[in-house]
Amino acid sequence: MARWCYRHRLVVLLLWVGALFGLGFAATTAGTDYANVFSLPNTDSKRAYDQMEKAFPDSAGDTDTVVWKVADGTVRDASVRDRLQPVLDEIAGMKGVGRVAGPYEGERGAAQISRDGTIAYAQITFTEQANAVPKELVQDVVDTAQGAERAGLQVELGGQAIQRVQEPPTGLAEMVGILAAAVVLFFAFGSLFAMLLPIGIAIFGVGTGLFSTQLLSHATDIPDLAPLLATLIGLGVGIDYALFIVTRHQRGLLRGLAPEESAVVALNTSGRAVLFAGGTVCIALAGMLVTNLRFLDGVVIGTSLTVVFSVLAATTLLPALLGVLGTRVLSRRQRRKLAERGPEEERASGAAARWSMSVQRRPRTIAALALAVMAVLAIPVLSLRLGATDQGNDDGATTTRQAYDLLAEGFGPGFNGPLQVVVTAGDTDALAKSIKGTPGVAAVAALPPAGGVTVIQVVPTTSPQSVRTDQLIDTLRDRVIPDAGATAHVGGVTAVSKDFATITGDRLPWFVATIIGLGFLLLLIAFRSLVVPLTAALMNLIAAAASFGVLVAIFQWGWGLELLGLGKEGPINAFLPVIMLSLLFGLSMDYQVFLVSRMHEEWVHTKDNARAVRVGLAETGRVINSAALIMVCVFLAFVLSGDAGAAMAGVGLAAAVALDAFILRTALVPAAMHLLGNSNWWLPAWLDRRLPHLAVEPAEEPSKDAAPAGGGASAVHGFVRDAEGEPVDGAVLTLLSKGGRQLDRVTSLADGSYIVSVPAPGTYLLSATARSYAARAQHVVVAGEPLAHDVELAEGEVDADAVN
Repeated sequence: MARWCYRHRLVVLLLWVGALFGLGFAATTAGTDYANVFSLPNTDSKRAYDQMEKAFPDSAGDTDTVVWKVADGTVRDASVRDRLQPVLDEIAGMKGVGRVAGPYEGERGAAQISRDGTIAYAQITFTEQANAVPKELVQDVVDTAQGAERAGLQVELGGQAIQRVQEPPTGLAEMVGILAAAVVLFFAFGSLFAMLLPIGIAIFGVGTGLFSTQLLSHATDIPDLAPLLATLIGLGVGIDYALFIVTRHQRGLLRGLAPEESAVVALNTSGRAVLFAGGTVCIALAGMLVTNLRFLDGVVIGTSLTVVFSVLAATTLLPALLGVLGTRVLSRRQRRKLAERGPEEERASGAAARWSMSVQRRPRTIAALALAVMAVLAIPVLSLRLGATDQGNDDGATTTRQAYDLLAEGFGPGFNGPLQVVVTAGDTDALAKSIKGTPGVAAVAALPPAGGVTVIQVVPTTSPQSVRTDQLIDTLRDRVIPDAGATAHVGGVTAVSKDFATITGDRLPWFVATIIGLGFLLLLIAFRSLVVPLTAALMNLIAAAASFGVLVAIFQWGWGLELLGLGKEGPINAFLPVIMLSLLFGLSMDYQVFLVSRMHEEWVHTKDNARAVRVGLAETGRVINSAALIMVCVFLAFVLSGDAGAAMAGVGLAAAVALDAFILRTALVPAAMHLLGNSNWWLPAWLDRRLPHLAVEPAEEPSKDAAPAGGGASAVHGFVRDAEGEPVDGAVLTLLSKGGRQLDRVTSLADGSYIVSVPAPGTYLLSATARSYAARAQHVVVAGEPLAHDVELAEGEVDADAVN
């Protein structure tokens, strides 16, 4: 497939461009139909919602609030009334506004003025839900209302529709994330064209995924959070997957492969790992379905679809683009060096190789330090409290936050999250009286009945996010309503949030067990080991605990929250653990596969665990760290999205990826594997026979000097002698590929004889070392027949090839 895409690059490029623009045109024409459907079957708040929907079918429009406060006098003063009432009348006359209920409308309106008379509010009911209200209309409402402000008169607005117009421009977070990723890629590749390739792949993958999700929103319920999360994960994996493949392609070109062969080898090696990694991300995302929360179904669809398109772009569009660029994927310095010095052998060097050696020398110390860091970061998770954010968590400078604070100041903290007790049978007056006498209740008001249903509005004394508000809901359900002998259900946004958090918390252990179990099975099949998947499962749990600890410290405890401009502290969104764990599991599996597949490849050829771990970390550490740094940049950019849920997810995922890549995969995992030794690769024989085979690690690369196809495995044999012709007993002979990978290792016998196995005809490097002799290495060319090759070792001689 890679070769076909490379040779037919213009066709592939036109197909992708046509798909992107075609889906974009269709999606733009059809528009969006996102729906936030919180389906919580068998919950009290859902039963309350169902009864209200039957009794009050016309209350579908979104209701927002205008709040004003005077510094002197009261809001009843003629100067204030004459200034605000015309504004409210103007807003009521706007097309798309159903009605405006102000505080100057008789006895009912008087309840909308605070006791001290300094704060009042009016309710604006639009004819559509918040997502469907045109932003131009909402902006007109905001401008008209705030136009009434003067010295001593503060006017603020709150509500879902109002919140939409104060969000940053659409695409700002994505652009910042892409620019940050571009900087990292330029330093990683040193080439403008190589830098643009992963970004282009990510744009095609995310674009086609988002347009497809937008079209699917007309056929199924997809929440408006889905495209934001899909963009977040799509940009991260799209850039990372292309980074893995382009890095492999650059190595092939530097080793002297023709551009087409290098691209084919890159796709046949790193491309295979990308397919596996993309599959694991989709499986992890599908794990959200275990929670049976309908709200998350659309998130699964949107994010999975974007990941699938990102993988398709990396495995089809990328080889086509590599064909267009040819050797320009390399930097000018690399191309000049290649022309002057010729191909170079692939070897791990630099900081990654030095770090790998340090881990091998001090595994216990590094493992202990890494565990200590993760344990300290995980401590805050012990106080994790799930709930829902609201406009009280917005940044203090926003009008929605100021409106929220004014309402809490004038009417009590519970006014922003009233409870709705929906009564279908029994003595409503007696129930209302009992509720009013319940500790924690500030005010009770029974609304006129409709359709046999009466709604009692209950205002708690505490805020919607307070633990005591949750306790009040339990008291009403468990004691007050049954004691009154009524049939009633407690609903409202606050009750729905509590029920959602409770259900999520109850189902979270099953969800975690599912994704950890799936990861264990995948790695078990891929690496034929019990210890490797067990280690990975443990590392995933450690990474999750530490990342949630960071999340709790920032968003729940408020450490640095105002400094970062992320609003006010509060509970962690109930849906976030499920989404974060899914994405964390998928992304950490990417790094685990990329790291351990190279270790496994080396282990298969050498059976030397220390070498396998050292080489695997040295050769993949730099790419893993670059990929993780790109992910962190992309995720942190979503702090600028204006969406509290996306900002929380962005910070949490950035912390999770940074801890996973920089501490776990490059420190704790290799240190643990050094300590475990050969037991890393232990698998019972009976299980090995029953497991299916799944090749994740790179396929064997064909040698440039290989004989024509058809030759099979062969051997190199001969004698090891000294300068006097005497046999050398116990000399160690190692056969290496042209890339420096060890293929076989033997020890010479008493007569100096040896034999090493050769996987296929080609050119190899044969090195020989023995005590009291200088090391020696020579290239050997093996055809279809076994090659006879004697080795002579001399004292005091230094062989340049052996040193290299």
